[in-house]
Amino acid sequence: MPQLHNNNKESASLMDYLKTWPLFLLPQHFLSALMYRFMRIKQTAFKNFQIKQFIRLFNVNMMEAVRENAEDYSCFNDFFSRSLKPQVRPDRSNAHQLCCPVDGTVSELGDIEEQQLIQAKGHYFKLSDLLAGDQALTEIFHNGKFVTIYLSPRDYHRIHMPVDGTLKEMLHVPGQLFGVNKASVKAIPRLFARNERVINVFDTPAGPMALIEVGAIFVSSIETVWHGEVTPPRRQSVQRWHYQDAIKLSKAQEMGRFNMGSTVVLLFADNRVQWNKEMQPDVPVQLGQVLGEIVS
Repeated sequence: MPQLHNNNKESASLMDYLKTWPLFLLPQHFLSALMYRFMRIKQTAFKNFQIKQFIRLFNVNMMEAVRENAEDYSCFNDFFSRSLKPQVRPDRSNAHQLCCPVDGTVSELGDIEEQQLIQAKGHYFKLSDLLAGDQALTEIFHNGKFVTIYLSPRDYHRIHMPVDGTLKEMLHVPGQLFGVNKASVKAIPRLFARNERVINVFDTPAGPMALIEVGAIFVSSIETVWHGEVTPPRRQSVQRWHYQDAIKLSKAQEMGRFNMGSTVVLLFADNRVQWNKEMQPDVPVQLGQVLGEIVS
């Protein structure tokens, strides 16, 4: 089994299962479509009430936002995907390091061995399942490294590049929309390989990199800066876009966003990166801090 960092983590409890079993019964995509519309209501009193209640509930630090006043946002989604002042998330890595691509909490990280990634204690899933059965991509990241970072509702929801990259291809993989909070991760097998996701593949100074945006219930939209909204629309089969070296993004540059919160999975090839020792499961992280080292 992979040499990972979860030996002391608790497995799913009865309460975890009780929290997650209703997700199997809910009309996940229908509810997410309703959330998409709900988040874009522009009626002034309604959207201001939504935003101010959310700020209070999740103790959002609006001093970090470019627009500090809740009333300056056109709708709740405009607020939720808000931009931050550049100085509050500086890139703290050097040319030989990776910077963290998001604000969030490390869920798991470690080695990919025998095509297995760990989701939580007792739960493993196959690399090929995560990559929608694409054997060429699976071979690229065989025995490589992975890190999974969870974005809570209060976190900044734009995603940035951990390293300079040239986009090679993007895949949209349709799937379920289970929640991705701690209870769901511990209780639902193969969660990240079952949920809808967008797989972005780059060439980088650290070799091939896949940055995967994983959807979840009420995640009403996943975007990239070069494509705009990738989902919706909802699709029935895997869609693929190829790029011919025309799209180059710099380290710490925005590459996409979630409209509502979810999870990012990063993959690197074998012997190309080493995670920072401070990166451990359940450790909060911020955009720009050192994620790991590029191996020469």
